[in-house]
Amino acid sequence: MIVVIDYDIGNLASVVKAFEYLNVPVKLSSDYRALAEASGIVLPGVGAFGEGMENLKRLKLEKRIIEEVRTGKPFFGICLGMQLLFSSSEECQETAGLGLIEGEVKLFDRNKVGKVPHIGWNQVEIIKKDQVFDGLNGENFYFVHSYYVKPVRDDVILGKTNYGNQTFAAVVRRDNVWGMQCHPEKSSQVGLSVLRNFSGVVLNANNSSN
Repeated sequence: MIVVIDYDIGNLASVVKAFEYLNVPVKLSSDYRALAEASGIVLPGVGAFGEGMENLKRLKLEKRIIEEVRTGKPFFGICLGMQLLFSSSEECQETAGLGLIEGEVKLFDRNKVGKVPHIGWNQVEIIKKDQVFDGLNGENFYFVHSYYVKPVRDDVILGKTNYGNQTFAAVVRRDNVWGMQCHPEKSSQVGLSVLRNFSGVVLNANNSSN
């Protein structure tokens, strides 16, 4: 069972529906027990960094997420969910992120990219092989964001995207934690391939632990 974290933020239902379309057992929940029993966890989201972290704290999910990640359970952050994996954000400087990946979330510079937010289809170049992106490289995914992640360490970057005159990390991974800035659930068949591959990682991890 994959649990999609319900923390009163946008774009949760479409991620659940994508997994259902793939016939992957999935549940939308904020219950501690559900997270503990899950084989894999997904944190999606559309919205503000501060609101996202405040909701996680209000629901007492911040520490629970960190605890579940430390068990080695596969964890996937999407869009805002990816940004929340990082240490901090320019969007809400007084609020710390989950700190699962060292780095900062930064606002696009209009002088470099032109229009903010970045909306629409754009190419993701996979620069490091990974199971979650098996068979994918150079495909277009759907983006909607004004902020991008800047990891402290380049070795966590799996994929990059060019927007205007700026290249940013579109896909990251640290150990059992993946993050993707674009929306796989809105990216047609290539996006479904990512979710299918992540489901396979979850299944393999669950089998190896039994």
